[in-house]
Order: sequence, then structure tokens, then C-alpha cells
Amino acid sequence: MTIQRMDNVLIVVEDLDAVIAFFVELGMELEGKGPIEGRWVERVIGIDDVRQDVAMLRTPDGHGRIELAMFHTPKVIRPEPKDAPANTLGIRRVMFAVDDIDDVVARLRAHGAELVGEVAQYEDIYRLCYIRGPEGIVVGLAEQLS
Repeated sequence: MTIQRMDNVLIVVEDLDAVIAFFVELGMELEGKGPIEGRWVERVIGIDDVRQDVAMLRTPDGHGRIELAMFHTPKVIRPEPKDAPANTLGIRRVMFAVDDIDDVVARLRAHGAELVGEVAQYEDIYRLCYIRGPEGIVVGLAEQLS
């Protein structure tokens, strides 16, 4: 076997606390938060003079993780366009299975999130939507119906 599991997905952010609050409201659990710097991280990511704060969140089942990084140095580079549409090259969203999509959308809206499109039903199997949270982060939500 070439891999054991998918460990985490990294999202670079400017407001670490706001993004943590968004993902905690979604149902993720904060595993830890702290500063990261030094030659070892510079060697791994290929950037010199790195100073950042990192938070690790995990899904309730313990299998999925999202790592959030807020760089102090060097300065972050902004993507264009800011709120890229779904057909833009690269990673566009992370999808989560939820019990009640309407409840989750309502709770995330309290954190400034908005629907990208609308909640739509795929046959009698799923209700699905994309929601844009803090800093333009897009998450997909899927509620299994049958």
C-alpha cells in the first residue's frame, strides 16, 4: 500500500480565531493551537523566515482533520479572484456529511457564512449545498436521505 490515510487538509487564513469558530460551529473539535517556526518548517514548506500560528481541528469520528495556518512572516499571498467560482483550478471545497443541512446552514450563517448557490436535492439520496464561510472558504454539506 502506498498511503495509510489522508491526514489533513491545510487552509491558510488571516483571522485564525474566526475560522476556528466557524469549523467548531460546524461540529469539528479543536485539537490544539500554537506557534510554529524554525528551520524544520522552512525546510518542509520551502519558505524562509516562517513564523505562523497553526490550529488543528478534527471531525467527530476522529478520521478527518483540517489544519489552519495564519502566517505572521512572510506575508500571505492573495489568490485572484478572491471568491473563485467552482470551476477554478485547484482545491475548491471540503465536503462534510451532516445530519440536518438546514440546521447547519442556519448555525453557520450566524458566523457570516452564505450559500454559494442553493440547497438542492439529488434524487432521493442527498440534499447538498456549498456554503462560503470566513475568508471565502467553501465547504460542501451533504445530508443523506436514504
